[in-house]
Amino acid sequence: MPFYTNGDVKIHYEEVGTGFPLLVTPGGGLDSTMDKWPGQVINVMEEFKNDFRCITMDQRNANGGQSTGPVQVDDPWGAFADDQLGLMDHLGIREFFFMGFCIGGPFALRIIKNAPQRVLAGVLCQPVGHNAAHADSMYNSGTDIWAPALLAQRPELTMETCLQYLHNLYRENSADFVYSVSRDDVSSCQTPLLVMPDNTPSHSYEAAIEVAELAPKAQQTVYPWKEQEDIKSTTINQVREFLKSHQPATAGR
Repeated sequence: MPFYTNGDVKIHYEEVGTGFPLLVTPGGGLDSTMDKWPGQVINVMEEFKNDFRCITMDQRNANGGQSTGPVQVDDPWGAFADDQLGLMDHLGIREFFFMGFCIGGPFALRIIKNAPQRVLAGVLCQPVGHNAAHADSMYNSGTDIWAPALLAQRPELTMETCLQYLHNLYRENSADFVYSVSRDDVSSCQTPLLVMPDNTPSHSYEAAIEVAELAPKAQQTVYPWKEQEDIKSTTINQVREFLKSHQPATAGR
């Protein structure tokens, strides 16, 4: 599988299919890696490979993956967006769709904020966000699972660095919303969005619905949508048709 490098950042990625580019990120929190696709609620790399050029990646410093780079304490969400946009630049892709699962919801919103002219539509599948009853769900996952595993591989790092990184990800800006962007950012977002809510300690139903209500061009799927196969199949087709409806007439790069 190929790699993209940018200085001291190395990104492991793969792609399948043909058509308009669709950058997709699997769930798994900070351990979002390509090998998780078979266990995702929708395996996009299989489901949409006949519709789009599906591109995916191991996120930077995800345990179990092969993408590595600095632990960017100062701007962690911006670093993820830089990696994702850098990969698209590497592939020569100017315009694309973005579909993010779990932590990919905040990824989607941040990459749209940083490059609104490039992301023609976004899908937020089971996005993470602030859950008042489980306010530190994502932070605790980082301290309990992600950080110890990363430190075991990277002896030059310290727990202090990891804790500051996690603080800036989940407890600093927009800690009571979707972490990566503000409510004002979502309210001014002109990119078409499709929100697929979930309801778990990390996949905040409240935050997902608020995104759908705030974003001027947002739609949302039914909820619940994944438990019954017929509803799930209809929802997958809704995602496919939503994306295709925003595909340029001339689907160039």
